[in-house]
Amino acid sequence: MIDLRPVAHPIGKILIVLGAGMTLPMALDWWDGNPNWTIFLQCSLLTMVAGLLTMVATGGEERSLTIQQAFLVTSGLWAVLPIFGALPFILGQPEASLTDAYFEAMSGVTTTGTTAFPALDDLPRGVHLWRGILHWSGGLGIVVVAMVFLPVMKIGGMQFFRSEGFDTLGKILPRAGQIAAEMTRLYLFLTAACIVTYLLLGMTGFDAVMHAFSTVSTGGFSNYDASFGRYLGAPEWAASVFMILASIPFIRMVQAMRGNFVPLWRDVQIRAYLRWIFYACAIIVVYRLLYVQQDARPAEVIRETVFNTISTFSGTGFSSTDITQWGHLPFAILIVCGLIGGCTGSTGCSVKVFRYLVLFEAVRVQVRRMHSPHRIYALRYEGRPLDKDVVDSVMAFFTLFMLSFGLLIVGLSLTGLHPKTALTAAWTAIANVGPAWGPEVSENGSIADFPLAAKWMMIFGMFLGRLELISVLVLFLPRFWQR
Repeated sequence: MIDLRPVAHPIGKILIVLGAGMTLPMALDWWDGNPNWTIFLQCSLLTMVAGLLTMVATGGEERSLTIQQAFLVTSGLWAVLPIFGALPFILGQPEASLTDAYFEAMSGVTTTGTTAFPALDDLPRGVHLWRGILHWSGGLGIVVVAMVFLPVMKIGGMQFFRSEGFDTLGKILPRAGQIAAEMTRLYLFLTAACIVTYLLLGMTGFDAVMHAFSTVSTGGFSNYDASFGRYLGAPEWAASVFMILASIPFIRMVQAMRGNFVPLWRDVQIRAYLRWIFYACAIIVVYRLLYVQQDARPAEVIRETVFNTISTFSGTGFSSTDITQWGHLPFAILIVCGLIGGCTGSTGCSVKVFRYLVLFEAVRVQVRRMHSPHRIYALRYEGRPLDKDVVDSVMAFFTLFMLSFGLLIVGLSLTGLHPKTALTAAWTAIANVGPAWGPEVSENGSIADFPLAAKWMMIFGMFLGRLELISVLVLFLPRFWQR
């Protein structure tokens, strides 16, 4: 039997931090004179007490985690935190149902950005701030998990970065906590820089904080039904820059901040990511100007295209216009962009650029072997040989991702959703992108009118996609629970 004490103990610690975080929206609602502040106070105390009791019950000396316990910690955190994160939505405004509240909290901590609330403009600022905090903490959490846990658990080829996460800061870091500290400092710096930039470009203080939380976490929650449509122009360009920064490997930015820019410029992932963004934007701009909006101003078309393409590619999910009006080809390109996602070791989501590069390399080598079967071809990434277990892990991830995506589409269709709705809802959930389109989706992108079963399927899809699928699915294997 697996010892669950080392699993529950860190979850208890993080619950205390989560409960403490509820005091910020509590203070904001109190300042605004909104009685909803008492709900945040109650939820804060309840969450911190639950975390404290968990810590006391599982206390004792620090114990290292086994591989099984590491799987349980990662899945447990993203399953338990939304339960407590949903409490303010249930007990206070907007008085959501259990399903909608848990959906919103799960969408927050997984940085998906899809909302289950029908009217965002009417919610108190404290509720919006809490949604932003869930986003921001979820983004930081996934960076730490990607750098500390996934390489050790050999999820989806992440073992290739096992030494990367510990060695490329210039010296070997003896504890995972030091890696978390490095990532947190960078995350705080990006958030502060984004807030200041938004303020300088005309956003109000609260809007700057809210949208910075969503930008740096590549989440996409906004406090407006119009999403980023309230701030057209220069803020879109600024958001595009920060969305790119948030979706490239954090380890490279840490190195750059220490004065070593060479790894940042030479990183194959980053170069491919920027190149693919350019290709997608160029094709969409040309198509729109030639076939859809011949009379539109090119500068406006370029700005809209760049912002919304980067938002989709990075998995942020902000929108500043209705992209379904761009035509079928741009829409299809953006769906593909969402299925690629950002880089490993970032807040970006979906499959990740690294895995596509490994896939393309494997296909290239296989084609060359067919031409010259007696020659030996080694698979390489950034000049380093790729071990067979890395390639096998990547292929397994691709297979599971596409299979899960297909099954989710079928499942959502069986609930009665329109085929377009089912496709985009499955896409946005499993890839943690944010927006969905279809007859059942409201004007502000809410899925409030979805059937109950469809919402729970999307909840599981968001959970599955954010934790790289295998780390969740392995829990359903009987062999996992055997010592």
